[in-house]
Amino acid sequence: MSKRHPKNTNVVEGMVKALARVVSSVQVLDASEESLAAVAGMFSSKAKGVEWSLDNDASNAAVLVASEAHSITLAVEGLLGVVFTVATLTDEAVEVGELESPRCENDPPAKCTGKTAALCISMVDSLWLTILDALSLILSRSQGEAIVLEILKGYQAFTQACGVLCAVEPLNSFLASLCKFTINFPNEMEKRSALQSPGSKRPEPLVDQRENIVLTPKNVQALRTLFNIAHRLHNMLGPSWVLVLETLAALDRAIHSPHATTQEVSTAVPKLMRESSGQYSDFNILSSLNSQLFESSALMHLSAVKSLLSALHQLSDQSLAAASSAFGPASSQKLGSISFSVERMISILVNNLHRVQSLWDQVVGHFLELADSSNQHLRTIGLDALDQSICAVLGSDGFQDNIPTGTHGRSQEMGTRLAELRALECSVISPLRVLYFSTQNIDVRAGSLKILLHVLERHGEKLLHSWPNILEMLRSVADVSEKDLVTLGFQSLRVIMNDGLSTIPANYLHVCIDVTGAYSAQKTELNISLTAVGLLWTVTDFIAKGLIQEPEEKEAGVHSIPKQKDGEKAEEQALGISNNVNDQASLTNMVDYDKLLFSVFSLLQKLGADDRPEVRNSAVRTLFQSLGSHGQKLSKIMWEDCLSNYVFPALDRASHMAATSSKDEWQGKELGTRDGKAVHMLIHHSRNTVQKQWDETLVLVLGGIARILRSFFPFLRCLTNFWSCWESLLLFVKKSTLNGSKEVALAAINCLQTTVLSHSPKGNLPMPYLNSVLDVFEFVLQKSPNYTGNAAGKVKQEVVHGLGELYVQAHRMFDESMYTQLLAIIDLAVKQAIITTDNFETEFGHVPPVLRTVLEILPLLRPTEQISSMWLILLREFLLYLPRSNSPLQNEEDESEHTSSSDHLPDAHMKVKDDMPNGTASISPTKVEAPSLSSVSTSSLTAGIPSYLFAEKLVPVLVDLFLQAPEIEKHIIFPELIQSLGRCMMTRRDNPDGALWRLAVERFNDILVDDIKRLTVNGGPTESIGKPARTRIWKEVADVYEIFLIGYCGRALPSNSLSSVALRADESLEMTILNVLGDEILKSSIDAPLNILQRLVFTLDRCASRTCSLPIETVELMPSHCSRFSLTCLQKLFTLSSYCKETDDWNLARSEVSKISIMTLMDRCQYILNRFLVDEVELGDRPLPRARLEEIIFVLQELARLIIHSDTAVVLPLQSYLKTGLAEENQDKRPHLLVLFPSFCELVTSREPRVRELVQVLLRLITRELALEKVSLTS
Repeated sequence: MSKRHPKNTNVVEGMVKALARVVSSVQVLDASEESLAAVAGMFSSKAKGVEWSLDNDASNAAVLVASEAHSITLAVEGLLGVVFTVATLTDEAVEVGELESPRCENDPPAKCTGKTAALCISMVDSLWLTILDALSLILSRSQGEAIVLEILKGYQAFTQACGVLCAVEPLNSFLASLCKFTINFPNEMEKRSALQSPGSKRPEPLVDQRENIVLTPKNVQALRTLFNIAHRLHNMLGPSWVLVLETLAALDRAIHSPHATTQEVSTAVPKLMRESSGQYSDFNILSSLNSQLFESSALMHLSAVKSLLSALHQLSDQSLAAASSAFGPASSQKLGSISFSVERMISILVNNLHRVQSLWDQVVGHFLELADSSNQHLRTIGLDALDQSICAVLGSDGFQDNIPTGTHGRSQEMGTRLAELRALECSVISPLRVLYFSTQNIDVRAGSLKILLHVLERHGEKLLHSWPNILEMLRSVADVSEKDLVTLGFQSLRVIMNDGLSTIPANYLHVCIDVTGAYSAQKTELNISLTAVGLLWTVTDFIAKGLIQEPEEKEAGVHSIPKQKDGEKAEEQALGISNNVNDQASLTNMVDYDKLLFSVFSLLQKLGADDRPEVRNSAVRTLFQSLGSHGQKLSKIMWEDCLSNYVFPALDRASHMAATSSKDEWQGKELGTRDGKAVHMLIHHSRNTVQKQWDETLVLVLGGIARILRSFFPFLRCLTNFWSCWESLLLFVKKSTLNGSKEVALAAINCLQTTVLSHSPKGNLPMPYLNSVLDVFEFVLQKSPNYTGNAAGKVKQEVVHGLGELYVQAHRMFDESMYTQLLAIIDLAVKQAIITTDNFETEFGHVPPVLRTVLEILPLLRPTEQISSMWLILLREFLLYLPRSNSPLQNEEDESEHTSSSDHLPDAHMKVKDDMPNGTASISPTKVEAPSLSSVSTSSLTAGIPSYLFAEKLVPVLVDLFLQAPEIEKHIIFPELIQSLGRCMMTRRDNPDGALWRLAVERFNDILVDDIKRLTVNGGPTESIGKPARTRIWKEVADVYEIFLIGYCGRALPSNSLSSVALRADESLEMTILNVLGDEILKSSIDAPLNILQRLVFTLDRCASRTCSLPIETVELMPSHCSRFSLTCLQKLFTLSSYCKETDDWNLARSEVSKISIMTLMDRCQYILNRFLVDEVELGDRPLPRARLEEIIFVLQELARLIIHSDTAVVLPLQSYLKTGLAEENQDKRPHLLVLFPSFCELVTSREPRVRELVQVLLRLITRELALEKVSLTS
């Protein structure tokens, strides 16, 4: 071998064959085991540096065995020498450059050149088979550690040389032989024998037998040798990787098997105990070597990595084919090999992320095959591997920092890098799209969607170019019928819309919005649709942050978002792209937020027509919430588009659908059965038809419009198209009140009211808008007689209530014309409510709801100072709704001539009064008419409400309003109010049980007491009020007192329901009105004319004559309260005639009243005394009626107590000498007794002792009055 020439290899070949024959003699020797043991001992001694020798007393047989062992040892060492020589020559060829080193950078290695390389190739070709047979034989028969190590070193050296020399067949053969010594799996015969062993009562499970693996030291060393070869030749193995990988797969199963052990442990040990024990360090080392082999793939040539991946793919395919036909443990073993291949592919991918684009398709292609497998376990493996692979690539540092920095002036390099990254990102994401669209299997599709969800959750912010694939995939999911798929797809969309909008390139935002709209419209899952609509709200919030207003729009009053500084840079940073990249910078500048916002509004508008009420209602709410929340950022043009294209079209569509939808009732969803009958979900009656559900949507639309108008009306009214939109809203309100839908009509009215009430106090509501609202309310009430029912009543009620609030908020804007229109509208509502007799509330004594609302708002309608003349219109209009019966008072009023106010009253007030008949005014504006009610008289209107219900509630309200009126207007309307209250008081005869007359009496007293107090405080009427006006007031007061006291008080009126308590209350009320007249009015310094004072006193006198004027037979039948009333009136005459220096405030009016009263009283007393004498004569021995007796006694007692003022005594019909002859020193003047002295003289003969006693007292008083008690005969 000293001459290195390929032709000399035959000599070496002969030598090798001879040595191989020596080694092969082991197979035929009788004592082969002893010989092999001796060979092992010789190698062991050599390894220790000790010379091997026999014992001196060894037998002949032992000597023979030693001789044979020595020859075998020499032969083995010779073969190993040849092997190491070939390896050394190969290394020399590498050193001189004839061969490429396994670590070279050439990919693939160059061909072999040079003599040394040729010699090595020639030797390998001629010797490898002989060497392999001999070494494999001795390795298989040997157990000693030293000999095994030496032979494995030879394996490693020759195999590596074959790899460097690219000798494929020798390489594969040596690898195959080496792999046989790595792991011992029981063969099928061993398994069957173990299962069928007669000594075992119960065979162990087959899996336990299969996995009961024991690794010997030879196996461990063989595995280490295999790892060394693989590391050394990782760039040279190529297809030979399959042999290595099959062994590594078996090793992986052994490592993870709970029954695998080393030879030192005879029984199976659980995995946990094995890993924690030092005896199993071999497993840890082998596992680490197994992992390091694939981790080192980062150092391999690209072609070598591809070869390794191809081998893994091949191993997996082989196992896949075998697993499809196998079952039980065999199938499990094959699945383990597939898992090993997949895991190692992922490991290679993770360790080669710097060149992943070249490997991606090869790796992912196999994962896609597994994911689309019919085997559930394989699908899971494939999907998990695909998930890990994609996330590993996207999570790599290289992908995160995918844009190089510091590349100014190197745009071409930057563009190339961007193109590479774009291609990589698309290739990483595209398998998900391919997997989803290439299969109809639900599980596979669900798996691809889960992977996408994971990717978006973990790395969504890094994606730039793959959004079209992602969004297309999610868009298609929205159209499927499988609920699980739709749910998974929507989860990904939620991640995008909630967390990823700021990082998505601007040119894909509109696609995101479209996909969200698709999920909103899908019919598979309702909750997803509702949540998707909520995502559209998130989009609008995101878009609103990017809206930028022009300067002129800011001046117009629209608040805008300040332009973001360095916005371009911020966008690019969000995209992860440097601001030096022109195409990305232009991309961010192309963001059209207006267009995006309108695309959202368009989707919401379409969803507003969805046949599912929950979805369309949610869309309507979102649309108007978006406008309400971000409207201040919209420009004029955008607002005009919104109103024309989205807001009012939504109103029109909802109105059309509500009008044309079915009104058939339908049952809810069937929940089950009970007793053979279907049980349905209960549905509220207000939502049990399609038409009612559309009404709900329409109400939401109106509420949204109301919100917009409330928030932005001052700005919106400046738009060119707003007035037309306003008119369309008014038209809708008119129509909605006629279709019978209560909630829609109320919502429509509330929409107008909200706008007016929000902006009229601030002065932002122009007059045309206010007039238009009044016109609409007028129209609603004009048309309301055409429809009836609860809905109509609620609408009227809301209109009336709205008018009250409207006036409260916008009262400064009302002029006389508008106020007149307002009153006319309310008047129309009152008339309609009164003539509607089908209201059940009236049957139970309740005022109808509309009239209750009128009564509520009436106190709010006080005219302002600018329109103070409207007080007359207001009060006169509602006075018409008090009773207007044809009473004597009414007839007297009709015949009387009306006196006007003094010249101090304004001409306008004079005209209003003089032009109206009977001193009252009624509204007859040209703008407000009710043709259907024009011929209805007031009396017939009031007759529509039984028991004067409305009048009972109206009287206190009107009186309170009257008391708040300005002084001039109050005095103009004062007589008319007195007339109306008088008519109410006169209802006592027809309705004694009613409350109207009682309320009228109380309020009549209130206004008179208030007037007296004002006169007292002011010292008389104000200068602006003339005497004629005051005279007319006192005339009306006298009329009411005269008619009510004489005709309706102290009478025996029929009543069927009054209790004793009520009767006492009525009697008390009668006494109260007498007290007001006698104690408050006639005793005060009033400005009433003399004739009025006479009428008032005569009224008291007529009431006092009740008892004395009746025949004696009738007096006995008179109720006690009648006589008490008569006596009270008589007492008032005494009070008015009397004078007390300590208490009386004597004045001119008081003096006149006293003069009138004393003369009236004297006449009345004279009549009573004379009538008593006549009655006594007529009755004879019979007793007088109690009432008549009480009356005479009362008169005599009061005459005795009565003391009059000197001014009063002047008018007494006495002779002049009597008037002047009265004792001047007598302070207690009773000259009135002299007038009645003849009657007293007649009464001294009365049969009644009490009468005689009182007459005696009176005669003594007369004596004292004449100063006769001091005269005596002796003097």
